[in-house]
Amino acid sequence: MLLLATVAGIAIAARLGFWQLGRADQKEALQSALDARSRLPPLDARSLAKDVREAEQQHFRPVVVSGRWRADRTVFLDNRQMDGKPGFFVVTPLAIDGRPEAVLVQRGWVPRNFIDRTQLPAVDAPAGQVTVIGSVAPSPGRMFQFDGAESGPIRQNIDLAAFASEARLDLLPLTILQRDEAGVALDGLSRRWAAPASDVQKHYGYAFQWFAIATGILCLYVWHRFIRLRTRHR
Repeated sequence: MLLLATVAGIAIAARLGFWQLGRADQKEALQSALDARSRLPPLDARSLAKDVREAEQQHFRPVVVSGRWRADRTVFLDNRQMDGKPGFFVVTPLAIDGRPEAVLVQRGWVPRNFIDRTQLPAVDAPAGQVTVIGSVAPSPGRMFQFDGAESGPIRQNIDLAAFASEARLDLLPLTILQRDEAGVALDGLSRRWAAPASDVQKHYGYAFQWFAIATGILCLYVWHRFIRLRTRHR
C-alpha cells in the first residue's frame, strides 16, 4: 500500500511538473510569435479588422490611427496595477478618420484618489484630430466583479459588444494599446505595459516545486522503507 501511494504521489507531482514546463514552452512560443508580429509594418485605419477572427490575427501588430477622442465615453477600469501600484486603466473611444467605426483605446494608467474612491482623475483628451500610435490588443483582461460593476465611468471590466450598445458606437472588435512615442502630447498617463507572456518564469518556478515534491516523496519512501528499518535493526 505504501509503495502504491508513493508511486502515485511521484507520478502526479511529476506530471504536474511537466505540465508546467509545457505551459512555459507555450508562453515562450507565444512571445516569439508576438515579437515577430510586433516587427511587422504598422497597420493603418483602413486595415483594422472588422470581425473577431481577423482581429485575433492582428493582435500586437503596430498601428497608427488618426481620429477624434470621444472623451464623454471615457471609462476608468478600477483595481488595475502598473509598476505594482493600484489605480485605473483609462479607456477612451476614438472616432476614426475615414471610417464610420470607432476603436477603443487603452490610453494608459493613472493613480486613484484613495480618500474619495468615487473621484475621477483629471485626464486630458485633446479636442480635434489626434494621432494614436500603439499596438492592436484584445480587450483589457477581466477582473473579478460584483453584480452591477459594469456601469458608470468607474467599472471593473468592459465588454466591447455591451459597451458599443451602451455608448451607441460602432466599435471595432479590438482595442489599441497606446504607446509613448516622440511627438505625442504628454497627458500624464503611464504606459509601461507588461509584456503579454512576461510570466513565463512563473511556470518554471512551479515546475521546480512539483519536481521537488516528487523528489521529496521518493526520499521519504527510501528513508522509511530502508534507512529507518536498517537503523532500528542495529
